This record gives sequence, structure tokens and C-alpha cells, in this order.
Amino acid sequence: MLENVLNAKSVAIIGASKNKTKRGFQAIKTLLADGYEGKIYPVNPKEEMILGIQCYKDISQIEAPIDLALITTPARTIPDILRKCGEKKVAGAVIIAGGFRELGAKGKALESEVVTVAKQTGVRLIGPNTSGMINLKTNMNLVGIQNVPKGNIALLCQSGNMALTLITEATIRKHEGFTYYVGVGNESDVKFHEYLEFFRNDPDTRSILIYVEGMSEGRKFLQEAHKTSIKKPIILLKSGRSAPGKKSAGSHTGSLAGMSEVANRAYGRAGIIVIENSDELFPVAETLSSQPPIKTNSIAILADGGGHATIAADLLTDYGIHLPELSDKTQENLRKILPESASVVNPVDVAGGTDADPSLFADCARIILKDPNVGGLLVVGLFGGYGIRFEKSLAFGEEAAAHRFGAMVKKKNKPIIVHSLYSSYESHALDLLRHYDIPVHDSLDISCKCVASLCKYGSYLKSYHAKTNFVFNWRAKAKKEGDQIIATAKKENRHGLLEHEAKRLIQLHGAPTSVGQVARTEDQSWEIAREMNKAVVLKIVSPDILHKSDACGVMLNLSSESDIRKGYQQIIKNAMAYNPDADIRGVLVAPMAQKGLEIIIGTKVDEQFGPVIMYGLGGIMVEIMKDVTFWVLPVNPTSCKKMLEDTRSSILLDGVRGQKGYDKNALKKLIAMCSELIEAYPEIEEMDLNPVILYEKGLDVVDARIILKK
Repeated sequence: MLENVLNAKSVAIIGASKNKTKRGFQAIKTLLADGYEGKIYPVNPKEEMILGIQCYKDISQIEAPIDLALITTPARTIPDILRKCGEKKVAGAVIIAGGFRELGAKGKALESEVVTVAKQTGVRLIGPNTSGMINLKTNMNLVGIQNVPKGNIALLCQSGNMALTLITEATIRKHEGFTYYVGVGNESDVKFHEYLEFFRNDPDTRSILIYVEGMSEGRKFLQEAHKTSIKKPIILLKSGRSAPGKKSAGSHTGSLAGMSEVANRAYGRAGIIVIENSDELFPVAETLSSQPPIKTNSIAILADGGGHATIAADLLTDYGIHLPELSDKTQENLRKILPESASVVNPVDVAGGTDADPSLFADCARIILKDPNVGGLLVVGLFGGYGIRFEKSLAFGEEAAAHRFGAMVKKKNKPIIVHSLYSSYESHALDLLRHYDIPVHDSLDISCKCVASLCKYGSYLKSYHAKTNFVFNWRAKAKKEGDQIIATAKKENRHGLLEHEAKRLIQLHGAPTSVGQVARTEDQSWEIAREMNKAVVLKIVSPDILHKSDACGVMLNLSSESDIRKGYQQIIKNAMAYNPDADIRGVLVAPMAQKGLEIIIGTKVDEQFGPVIMYGLGGIMVEIMKDVTFWVLPVNPTSCKKMLEDTRSSILLDGVRGQKGYDKNALKKLIAMCSELIEAYPEIEEMDLNPVILYEKGLDVVDARIILKK
């Protein structure tokens, strides 16, 4: 539990100092200046008093209970200090020092020792390598940033500079602020998901803002995010999107899976609003913290100029947001109060109708928000600046409209976002909007991003019941033979199943596939093919030849006895030439698949989120087109449907240019089977089903590759 850590009623400053440049001095000064509600205990063996507070030589000398220790001493001193904190029954410690795993092997060993001591003593750690933490509710400022604005946003950040940026932006905007700030640091002990659980249950936190560089337990984070996002929005910026995903020679899935697509898809499915640009991070958090979500994915635009209206319409359309046609009644009521030149479709352009009386904005807004087709309103243009730009007396009309805007949001439960060219000016009307928690921006792009985030969050809430909780709960029925297949491979020290083993494993769990038979002689190859009585494919079987085509170890569409015998001989010859030391088990003889749409389904274990699944265009096109999508497992029927829609080639499934469509139900069943398979066999590291031939009715898994964990 983090209650005694984040809401500490007493803090020991270990490394307290009289040196004004030291963190041990600045922390005490800030706690006193901000009026911290708890007790402060400086610890320094060389001092008697610091800033008028008694100083203790050791934490053990403090008779009162201590909830939290702020440790400002060098990294090498931390283990011994934590042991003393454990003896004192301190609930938690904030470790400021760097010099741990970020510095290499020596630092990694020291951090490991620190974590071990923490677990032994029960002291929960924030950091190390952290800027500290702030509880704005009790004025416990262990960072030293002055005048941090209070509000309803909890901030988790792995960068002190990024935290300072967001706090500075909140200070300048003079509207929304924070309940807590935690510098997560190296996340060596307390993890991101534990903070989520705490903030989910905090009554004063309305939204959670996260900047993350690396996450150690991604799947647990998704599980907690799933529980949290239904109660309050989570807004996240993930750095490192440009870093290439790790490559794996073992499978197509491993080589195609990059960090960004896996993370973004996973975050989205957990209800997290993912932000790509840092300047959008705080405005979106502010908006989601203060405005009701839009569950209809529809917005109306109210403008006092065509240019802003057109740009806003384009931006919102790019985000996939619907600009609904206003009802006849809505248009009729707008015409009654606007000049003849006004446009009363969506976007609505007042065409000078507000020049003499800006309060008309509120009349228009009331009519528009009453329309059942409209989920929210974006006001763009000069609002808040009429009294500045034209005539001072016009400011009264703007202020009256601002009061009415605030009442409308509360009454209609529909959001209003305002873009104003005068956002940075002294405008009482705009200040009133902020008082009513209506966001005001000077950027059309950011205004539209905020609208898009309200729609995305609203859409998630609307379909929350169909989402996954990222917890596996299925148990395989065909485990006995499957376990034996894997056990055989492990006994032979193989890190992968042979093709016929992999196909048999997926066949046990319901995948349509022709396993074929292994021929160990030329005669056997013909006997097997003759019994099949159809054209066959021959493939080399060797644990040392993973990519059979690279070794010219595949021959297709063979039917005559002479071709099959020659094919067997040639494949063996090619394999020996490719790798003279290869363990050749024979040649797999399988029925030649009919032509159809080739797709790929694969799984891998992601470092952050655990098992993920890939779907996309398959065959030889997979590495060329890279038209694939990645989802964190498990997946449910709704997820499978969305996976199919998530690729550019999804249009092919319905048939194009007069062609018949393909069996999407069979495909969704296969994807769900793969999800179940990965739960049933945690020994699997990666799996490729490529190609899977999809037909108008049914499908055939033509090739299967399964790599086991080493």
C-alpha cells in the first residue's frame, strides 16, 4: 500500500544540510515555505539545528514514527540507510541519487542490492534517480519547484525536465493543476501500475497524466489501466518511438514487431489516451479532467470566420470525427437569430452576426447543443477578444456568454472547447470560461486534438464491456499430447518445433491444417504422396534449417512419381550444401494447398507487455508490404474483428472487382485459437502461421513455425 508513502504525515530528510545549494537544505526550506502539514525531521550527524528545526544524528534517534524518508546522500550509502529505515519501520523512501543501472554493470549491481534490502525491510522505494515527489493536498513538496498549481491531475513522470515543463505550462495557463507529482525514476521498486491503483482510488484526482520512457511490468500496467480508465482518464506520452524494434532471425513476427505499434495498440485497448506530441499533453489532460466525454464521436463547430471553421473541419475529419448535419429545426432556429449571409450548416459561421452583440454566441451554442445529433461544441475564432479588438463595451456581451457557456456544459453534459486568438490576452470572458472549467486554446490544432481525445475516451467508455482486461482465463483441453510434443523438443535441446510438430500442435487446438508425413527415404516420399492422391509439396525437415526456402528446401506442386523422387533427392542435396552439419530428419510430404488469399498470424513475447499477436497480409508479401497489426493478448471476438479492420488490406477480405469475399469468421476463430494456445503453452516464445490460405469457405494453415523459450 502506498497510502503512508504518498500521504506521509512525517518526513525524515536524510542528508539534511545547511548548504543552500544542497538538496538536503532545499527540501526543508520548501516544506516550511509551502506549509507542509506533517512533521519534518532533518538527519545529519554533524548538525544540531537546520532552519530552526532540531537535527538528528541518525534516524534511529527519532522517537516519533516516520512515514517517509527523503534520501539525498550518494548512491553508495543507500543500502545501509535503507536498513536503518527498515529498523525504524519507515513506510517508504524517495531516493534522489543517480549512479545506478543507468551507469552500467556496477550501478546495476548496486541497484539490485538496494532493491533486495528494500524487500527485506519492507521499505517501498520511489526511484532511484528521481526528481522527487509532491503531494499538493498536504503541501509535501520534496522536489523544490516553487508555486506548483493545485488541481485535479495526478502526474507520473520519468523526466524531471518534462515534469518541470508540464508544471510550468499549468502555471502559465492559470487553470488546472495537480494533486500529486511523482518522479518515477528507475522504477526499481514501486511500479507504474501501483501508482495507477493509488490514483484510481484518490477522490481528488480526476485524470492521470503520464510521461514514460521505459516500463518494467507492462502487462500489469495494462491490467490496472483497464480498471482505472473506466473511472478516470489516463493520458500518456511514450518517448522512444523512433527506436527500432528488436530484430529476430527466428520469425517474421519477431522482425516486424516494433515498440511503437505494440505499445500504442495496447495502451489504446486499455482506454489510455496516447499523445504523440509533447505540446498536446497538458491541454488534453486538462480537457479530459474538466469536460464530459463525447460518446457519439460527433462535434459541431461554431465560428465567426470561414477560415478557422474550414481548418477545424479538416483537422477533425482527419481524426475521424463526424461533423453531423444539423437538424432542420436547429437550422431554422439559427436562421431566426443570424443574418441572412450566415451559414447554418455544420460548421456554423455567424458571418458578422456577433459583431454588435457577442452574447449571441451563447444563443447559437444553446440551439446547437440541443440538437440530438451533436455530441459537443467547438467554438473557433475571436471569442474573448471582441472587447479588445473592436469596442470595450462588447466585453460585457462576451462575459455574459461565458457565464451561459458554463451553465450549458453542466446542464447538457456536452463539452464546449474554445479556440481564441486572444487566449494569451487579459480577457475577463476567457477567464470566466476557465473558471467554469472550459478549456481555452490559441492553437486550432491543439483544440481539435482535445476534441478528438474526448471522442476517443467517450468511445472507449461506450464499448468498455467488450474490452479485454489483459488477463488470460482459458484452459486448454488438448494439453496432454501438446505437452509431449514440446517435451520431446526440449529433451533434444531444440529451441523450435519441426514443422509437422508445430502443425500437429495447432491442429490439436482446432486449427485447420494438413500436417503431412515425414519421409525418410525416396521410396517413402512417393508412397506417402500416392496415398494422398493429389499434388504435393516437399519440405526439408531439419532443426538446423529454420528458413527452408533459403536452403532451397521447398518444392511445390509435384504429382508424378518421377518428379517426387527427383524432388526428394534434390531437397536433400540442397540442404546438405546449405549446411553440411545440419541434422536432416527427412522430407515432409503434404498436400498442395489451393490458391486463395495469403495471410500471416504470429505471436511473440514483448519485453514490456508479454504475449502479443500479429495479423496481416502474408506469404512472401509480409516482409515487403509490412501490412500488419499487433495486439496484446488475449484477444476476444470483438478484438479479432477490429484486428481485421486495422490493416490496409482488409478491403480484400470482402472481395474486390467482382471477386467473392473470404471467410472472416474462420479467420477470427483462428486468431482466437492462437490467443488460447499461447496461454496453454507458456514455453512458446514465437509462432508464425505463414502462409494461412483463406478461402471463400474455410482456411488452411500451410506452414507453421514455433520457437520455444531458451
